[in-house]
Amino acid sequence: MARMRRLLTNLCEGWFRLHQRFPSSLLDEIAAAVAEGERTHLGEVRLAVESRLSPLAVLAGLDAPTRARQVFGQLGIWDTEHNNGVLLYVLLAEHRIEIVADRGIARHVAPEEWVAACTHMRDAYARGQWREGSLQGIADVHALLRRHFPDDGARRVDELPDRPVLL
Repeated sequence: MARMRRLLTNLCEGWFRLHQRFPSSLLDEIAAAVAEGERTHLGEVRLAVESRLSPLAVLAGLDAPTRARQVFGQLGIWDTEHNNGVLLYVLLAEHRIEIVADRGIARHVAPEEWVAACTHMRDAYARGQWREGSLQGIADVHALLRRHFPDDGARRVDELPDRPVLL
């Protein structure tokens, strides 16, 4: 029953509004927020927004946490020198937000610490506040990274693109 409900959700939910909810101007603003925040800590942050899962993926049992880990790998977020990448993954059709942190960060930041970022994003998105939710979630992640991985003053290379990816 739950799988059929998820299938219908992925087929019918507002996934087709991806570019309306995340227009180019918002993607630019998010990229700027990611870049600005990364100057204050040693982490690398990416945002990926996926409109929906394919019907075959849903029928095969693919869920948002598993898909987030797949996207983490596909985007090469694991491939940073200090294993310091963080992915904010949004699955629009299912109203799911997942955060995947690479082992260098996950070893110091408990999974429960990411909950506030997910909650702020989900609550804002539920009100149709896509800009505010995205920027607040990114700010929350930056705050955690500043606390656990503050900038050490050394010059460093930006290893991952700052612009969000729409899937």
